[in-house]
Amino acid sequence: MRGWRIVVVAALAASLLPLTGCGTPGKHEQAVADLVAQADAVPTPRLDWAPCQEKTLSRLQCATATVPVDYARPDGATLALAVVRQPATDPSRRIGTLFTAAGGPGASGIRWAGDDVMFPGEIARRFDVVTFDQRGIGRSSQVRCFANPEEQKRFWSGVWIPPVNAQQEEEQARFSRELSAGCAAHNPALLPHLTTVDTARDLDLLRRAVGDKQLTYEGGSYASYLGEVYGAVFGDRVRALSLSSMIDPDAYTADTRTEVSTAAAGTEEVLSEFFRLCAQAGQPRCAFAGAGKQAADPVGQIRSDQKPSGGEDLRARDTALLERLRQGPVVVGEGERAHQVTYAEVVASHTLMLYDPEEGWPALAQLLTQLERGPAGNPEVVREILDAGAMRPDFLDSFTAISCADNTFPREPEQWPTLAKELGADGSPYSAFWLYLRQPCASWPSPQGGYPQRHPGPWILRSDVPALLFNNRFDPVTPLPAARKAQQALVNARLVVVDAGYGHDTTVDCTRRLQERYLIDQQLPAPGATCKPDRAPFAD
Repeated sequence: MRGWRIVVVAALAASLLPLTGCGTPGKHEQAVADLVAQADAVPTPRLDWAPCQEKTLSRLQCATATVPVDYARPDGATLALAVVRQPATDPSRRIGTLFTAAGGPGASGIRWAGDDVMFPGEIARRFDVVTFDQRGIGRSSQVRCFANPEEQKRFWSGVWIPPVNAQQEEEQARFSRELSAGCAAHNPALLPHLTTVDTARDLDLLRRAVGDKQLTYEGGSYASYLGEVYGAVFGDRVRALSLSSMIDPDAYTADTRTEVSTAAAGTEEVLSEFFRLCAQAGQPRCAFAGAGKQAADPVGQIRSDQKPSGGEDLRARDTALLERLRQGPVVVGEGERAHQVTYAEVVASHTLMLYDPEEGWPALAQLLTQLERGPAGNPEVVREILDAGAMRPDFLDSFTAISCADNTFPREPEQWPTLAKELGADGSPYSAFWLYLRQPCASWPSPQGGYPQRHPGPWILRSDVPALLFNNRFDPVTPLPAARKAQQALVNARLVVVDAGYGHDTTVDCTRRLQERYLIDQQLPAPGATCKPDRAPFAD
């Protein structure tokens, strides 16, 4: 499961300056051929599989793969990729290896593998399942931007994403420059080689290392973009690509205005559904249901009566709460136990908890309820919810470095307030949230035109078997329009929509069955095929 605790941010990094593409078809083909030739010049890594020593990984096998830091210099410095394998449980019928990756960018594949069985059922019987920490993440040369963990924690706890006033905007611009400088100081040789193209070439070396002639791959969220890049560069080496929670590769790579606007529109759409379904479910299934009139108590907190209300009333209450938070933090509880909550924390919680309707939606409803109660609220509940949904500092470092490696940005972080106002002209705070996560890239130590190995498209998948794409109808970060554009960009792809599907994870019984038939038998569902979710949000 790639829920709100694991895959926190899906489609986040893109360029604010449109790229012109690779030029003529001949230049594009030569650029791709050069990328492939550089990878092919690298010796195949040796994977010495052994039982993993950690308790959470004890059912798996571990290995490391040596890959070049710079593929243009295959005899130069190397780094070790951490790799884990879930061996096929029916080796006599084994097809090969299924590679998978975590999203973000910045999430650890190793950490995800330790949470649960990576793939159950027939896929686990027929495939070795392999995942890894991609370069710059976790155990594969984790990006370091600070002298020590204490400094890192202190920095990330002080940022404003998004800022709400001129002072916070100035501080955020300064923070973004500090982060860029810190990352550059601690990783000068690694930063230029964290593009998704570099990771796609790592993936091709791992394919060679396990002895597969072609790649069988599954990836969702940012990992869908990794699959798109691999297919664009190594299309003739693709056996099957199962991609979900789709990123539009053109917008992701070349048009942040579209990318941010699309993500913000998805967040707003799913938030409206959250309020509608919360009101429909009522209490106790949705804690935020049942009250409709706002008022201010004597200390300026938000409170509400308990009249029945619909989705529009719940949204109005939420809007009032956000406006209150823009003026300053809301204090939940009283005395030493009281907890102060900021606008930035609540905007991030809205966005990230919508990823997971099973756990995140009820948590968001409870958080909003406690915030409305103010001094009468339960601060321990608020702390628990915010801690569970918080992004890890290591994730944020890796996310920033990989995002900035993939894309080109204007060099003035002071432009961000103007851009945020333009993108958030409708009053939504979510475009600013998605935008400010990328502000450090405005002062990133990259060439003006971006790193030379980046691939800006086209994205046509030239393989014998089309890619199989899945997307929920209501996704808060990679909404359905992005998936349709991804399908158009790949050309050779079939899209299955989970009708009335909510959140960022498309895994339901129907998609599992279709994925099994595709990965095992290379059998595609009929054009226009759809799936239904297993359960509705706020269901008992």
